[in-house]
Amino acid sequence: MFSLTDLEEAHRLVTTQMAPTPQYAWPQLAARAGCEVWVKHENHGPTGAFKVRGGITFVDWLTRTHPDSPGIVTATRGNHGQSQARAARRAGLRALVYVPRGNSVEKNAAMKSFGAELVEFGEDFDEAREEAFRVGAEEGLFIVPPFHQELVRGVATYGLELMRAVPDLDTIYVPVGCGSGICGLIAARDALGHPARIVGVVSDRAPTVKLSVESGHLLPTDSARTFADGMAVRIPVQEAYDIYAQGAARIVSVSDDEVAEAIRIYYRDTHNLAEGAGAAPLAALLQEGPEKAGAKAAVILCGGNIDTAWMIEVLEGRTPRV
Repeated sequence: MFSLTDLEEAHRLVTTQMAPTPQYAWPQLAARAGCEVWVKHENHGPTGAFKVRGGITFVDWLTRTHPDSPGIVTATRGNHGQSQARAARRAGLRALVYVPRGNSVEKNAAMKSFGAELVEFGEDFDEAREEAFRVGAEEGLFIVPPFHQELVRGVATYGLELMRAVPDLDTIYVPVGCGSGICGLIAARDALGHPARIVGVVSDRAPTVKLSVESGHLLPTDSARTFADGMAVRIPVQEAYDIYAQGAARIVSVSDDEVAEAIRIYYRDTHNLAEGAGAAPLAALLQEGPEKAGAKAAVILCGGNIDTAWMIEVLEGRTPRV
């Protein structure tokens, strides 16, 4: 998909706007999991999530290849929207961002703070996406899809950092929504020739990616009602599927209760905040154990942008319902 040179060039660009994020081996997580556990802390980036990397590379590409574009339009549950708004406004472009009704209040506020013109539409991400693309075409804005080569090239840089820092990982667990994160990780692994197995993690309430891989073709679902909103996708992306169906070792699912417990564990053991999708890889590792994970595993804490009300509910021992 990308050469090592492609990814190194992307990393040089990304690190003009953010420092590399850390990866730490946490001993209390290791005691729970029965194996060495490294956490890639994408929650430490400038938007609190890994998506910021793809925004940097995508908007750089856009300004070079479409210099007359007045701005962008996209749909999101929050982290992608923060990334795109941040990068677009830095480049002097308009950023029109659609979210479904009832979206995270605090992610909405963060997107607005980065300069997004925010519109609520539809009952879920996929309905918001359809409307965003319709309006963007009418208004002459550049449509940013949930999956694009330049998004993947940017987010792949976290994989480059992780696998260079820990060259002997057995397994890496990564959440899957539309697929840029897992595909970026696969791209980095393949470019480096790293031996790690990559395991995609979905919510059992939004299982379209797992069902699609198991069936051998795209299988949309009727709903995706999980509080792990970064994985709340009903319709898989063909281009992403073509990569992770071949490049991932397996796709596993976790329950909302398991995700909530993983959020609590992150807070107790590391004092890091994890949003639902960010905690899902740890939930999957704890579910599978060292028999499948191997002696040395990594989990991608892809974001820490959880609303206060949900975090309080989780810390009180409950699981948010949507």
